[in-house]
Amino acid sequence: MSLLEISGLSISYPGSAAVLDRLSFVIEKGESLGLVGESGSGKTQTALAIMGLLPTNARVAGGVVFDGTELLGQPERMLNLYRTRRMGIVFQDPMSALNPYVRIGAQLNRILLEHGLASDDEADSRSLEMLRLVGLPDVERQFRSYPHQLSGGMRQRVMIAAALIGKPDLLIADEPTTALDVTVQAQILGLLRGLRHEFNTALLLITHDLGVVAGNCERMIVLKDGKLIEEGMTPQIFAEPVHPVTRAMLAAARRSDFLARSHERTPKDQTPVLEIEGLAVSYAVPGERRSRKRLPAVQQLTMTIAPGETVALVGESGSGKTSLARAIVGLLPVQSGSMVLLGKPLTGRVESRPNALRRAVQMVFQDPVGSLNPAMRVDDIITEPLTVHEPDKIKANKDEVVAAMLRRVGLDDALKKRFPHELSGGQAQRVAIARALVLKPKILICDEAVAALDGSIRQDILELLRAEQQQSGLSLLFITHDLTTVRQISHRVLVMYLGRLCELADTESLFMRPKHPYTKALLDAVPIADPAIGIIVASDLGEAPSMLQPPSGCAFHPRCPYSISRCSEELPELQDFKKSSAACHRAAELAL
Repeated sequence: MSLLEISGLSISYPGSAAVLDRLSFVIEKGESLGLVGESGSGKTQTALAIMGLLPTNARVAGGVVFDGTELLGQPERMLNLYRTRRMGIVFQDPMSALNPYVRIGAQLNRILLEHGLASDDEADSRSLEMLRLVGLPDVERQFRSYPHQLSGGMRQRVMIAAALIGKPDLLIADEPTTALDVTVQAQILGLLRGLRHEFNTALLLITHDLGVVAGNCERMIVLKDGKLIEEGMTPQIFAEPVHPVTRAMLAAARRSDFLARSHERTPKDQTPVLEIEGLAVSYAVPGERRSRKRLPAVQQLTMTIAPGETVALVGESGSGKTSLARAIVGLLPVQSGSMVLLGKPLTGRVESRPNALRRAVQMVFQDPVGSLNPAMRVDDIITEPLTVHEPDKIKANKDEVVAAMLRRVGLDDALKKRFPHELSGGQAQRVAIARALVLKPKILICDEAVAALDGSIRQDILELLRAEQQQSGLSLLFITHDLTTVRQISHRVLVMYLGRLCELADTESLFMRPKHPYTKALLDAVPIADPAIGIIVASDLGEAPSMLQPPSGCAFHPRCPYSISRCSEELPELQDFKKSSAACHRAAELAL
């Protein structure tokens, strides 16, 4: 008997075409099955149907049999006997899946207590143990934190902990590593493999990353418009795909593994659009008011961005990337250091800055739907910035401006009266980009702007940004954990670790010969879309230390395989090389 048997599963909603059309497949005990397909193909709807989480207006037919029991149509009381204990799920967006009003520890404890998996006395220790298992760097503090006080990657690890805490027979992972950097992604995938082998747990892995499927799934199925178009052993499909859609997906994945930015010269010898010198950003630590202890998110960072240049900002979750971006935009106060934008000091919070500087820097966030006002239509979202900066002009020319911006980001004018929830992820992100570009900024900060998008839509957004850059000379600060994307879009790469700059290099120089061991570890953890290469095993780096108690000397030295005694005693200075700079005592001698 198979652990899970899906037979003829069809799902539709009033007024729309079927989102799933007679889908059938099985999952055996202990098996790992990859479910891939473009956005809107029905992947997440499949997961929701298995867990009994479809909305009440969904029309469902077919069967979902788990370990011999039909689950479709069962009451909540019956389904709760299977959720957590027998089946767990990890959702793509941890911020919406976690309760924003409840501390992390209390949320995990509630799962244990409601399902009878631990006593009151055991709950705290079980929850802390699970948070350590998924790699959180400071579990005692994060146990007491609220979701908004954690980075996106940390929140996703909490979600994975919540799904695994009941040691289920089947784990459904819906884009579980989308928000994670490559080293933590490799660690989490290794954790899932270990759990499968130890407890014979089956895994349904939903992802648009074919590199993740290649290294972690014995079998895979491909969906297109709600229909199963290909199914088989993963190595066989990668070697001899049958359906044209599968062939196109694999070709795009393999091309992106090796695709570097075209041979454009890095913009040089121009007055920088943005100059940052010795920047420091810190946060007050909850519960530490008396000692006035602060968490140093960014420390003594210096960088520039030239006109028309793309600087990629990479580093593990919690390294300070988003804090730097928010300080530039004016959403966080600066503790020390200076920023100069277009030759003028960039100081204070955004509300105190002159309008000319406010409009010169715009930001696109990771969650496209969440960053748009749910009560506003597309045309009002796009023109809202102009109501502040050019109110007279927008009143007279709103329709023309909206039509022009929609064309500019590749959207149909018919979408202008839709609300955000009526858009796909790719459409919503294009609207967010249109809203940012309508003010004609000099710098666009993209904070994980393509992380939640599948492969083909991600490529479309990257091409849109590059075309805009070539047309207007726009500068980009591109924050991402996806090093494949970095290679495609950036001129230079800035690598951060625990709030400090550890390497800055031309893109090709960094990929061909990194100077810092941490950069090397990031590159080694990138999954490759080829089952023949085997599983990407996370480097044995151990856990990242807490930013509240950073190591002495070089902060990376406890995890570095090349560290010497000097590394633990002395903070390394930034050394300049031909096409890069690195803050490593051994950068000149190591051949990485």
